[in-house]
Amino acid sequence: MLPAYRTVKQVSEIKLEINKSLFLGYASPAETEEAALTFIQDIKKRHKEANHNCSAYVIGQHGQSQKADDDGEPSGTAGRPILEVINKSAVKNAVIVVTRYFGGIKLGTGGLIRAYTKAAVDSLDAAIIVEKQLHTRLVIEINYHLLGTVENQLRLKNYPIESKEFSHIVKIIALARKGDEDKLLQLVADCTAAQAIVQPIGEVYLDGFY
Repeated sequence: MLPAYRTVKQVSEIKLEINKSLFLGYASPAETEEAALTFIQDIKKRHKEANHNCSAYVIGQHGQSQKADDDGEPSGTAGRPILEVINKSAVKNAVIVVTRYFGGIKLGTGGLIRAYTKAAVDSLDAAIIVEKQLHTRLVIEINYHLLGTVENQLRLKNYPIESKEFSHIVKIIALARKGDEDKLLQLVADCTAAQAIVQPIGEVYLDGFY
């Protein structure tokens, strides 16, 4: 897994009018190809009266799955420009749909490429690009009298606490950015006098925050 990758934070919607044609741009995060296809179909259903619903997506941290669809526009004038915007922005796990309501004035090949490119760029800008950073999830087992100390130290050093479980002991699940696990281990050992048990239990991507 990559230590970090760029993606979009949220679903966006933008609107452009170019030579009387209305362009509506939508961008969304999509962890899988199925999620991207579902988003595309949802937009098509929402705008079933539109002349075109053109789209592209890039799935996988290495961009392993990519697809562009002109949806009836001249070949290479819509889907490919949208896909190029995604790739030039270096975002992954993202899908963009650009809907067009034809206004009666033909834009020509160059005009279509520029229009779909602008709609895709604006859609990405509105969706906000974030960096996903790989983190290790670690479970910290401690006695109750150490809870306050460990929590305070984790927060001071910006290690997020995902959850806490209380039984005969306390189990804290904390997150350390990939490569920083040893620092967290040392922090916990220092503040508990080596009385804690710490074990990794998986990995997860989070928005970059420190």
